[in-house]
Amino acid sequence: MSGAGPGSQSPRAPAPTPSAAIPGTHPTNGLDDTVHQRHRLGILTITAEAGAEFGYLRGALGLTPGNLSRHLTVLEEAGLVKVEKGYKGRRPRTWVRITGSGRAALAAELATLTELVRRHGGPQAD
Repeated sequence: MSGAGPGSQSPRAPAPTPSAAIPGTHPTNGLDDTVHQRHRLGILTITAEAGAEFGYLRGALGLTPGNLSRHLTVLEEAGLVKVEKGYKGRRPRTWVRITGSGRAALAAELATLTELVRRHGGPQAD
């Protein structure tokens, strides 16, 4: 038997080195599809400033509850946000906060975007 029975966990593979960090590759290779999607990037940037309630994120990003829920699931499964449910008074609430891994992923994404802006944002020499 392989030893991978019910309840056993396989070790997580180490995170790949962003392609933008490898000499000779283009910075766009360093964009993380999980983070780069515009609504998920919005969730991460908002929660990096302060934790946010579901309703605030929904309004700020112009999403339906179902769409926001799906994006939060993707981010939570990736370990980038923590979703907590509870009550404020008698009303149910959902709070979202960024994790340490989420902050690192956001920083890497912003560094990649900054490099792209540096390369293409200034006057071009002909």
